[in-house]
Amino acid sequence: MAHFAKLGIGNIVERVNVVSNLVATSEQAGIEFLKNLHGQDTNWKQTSYNTCGGVHQLGGTPLRKNFAGIGFKYDRIRDAFIAPKPYPSWVLNEETCRWEAPVLYPNDGKFYVWDETTLSWKLISE
Repeated sequence: MAHFAKLGIGNIVERVNVVSNLVATSEQAGIEFLKNLHGQDTNWKQTSYNTCGGVHQLGGTPLRKNFAGIGFKYDRIRDAFIAPKPYPSWVLNEETCRWEAPVLYPNDGKFYVWDETTLSWKLISE
């Protein structure tokens, strides 16, 4: 199945539709199908369910850095889908187009949440 993100104002993803591979034999074929279904004034971009951080999880060719979700922004310059920024201190990794905390997540098997006030990870569970 092929997935397509409907872009709204500011290139923000409004929804993601699934189109059969029998119909979406190319990105343009999928877009034409969706425009005929939803109206010619709609703007669509193909997205890959298996792409995360610029890597195709099944070894295929990655598409647009990340699978699009509602609220994501399509960045035309990077040709990438980027999630909303989760915290003001986080920085966009240009390679993966994913947001990263200014401090690495602890690698000790415990569970943490980000505390924006202290700019640190806070332990929530062992």
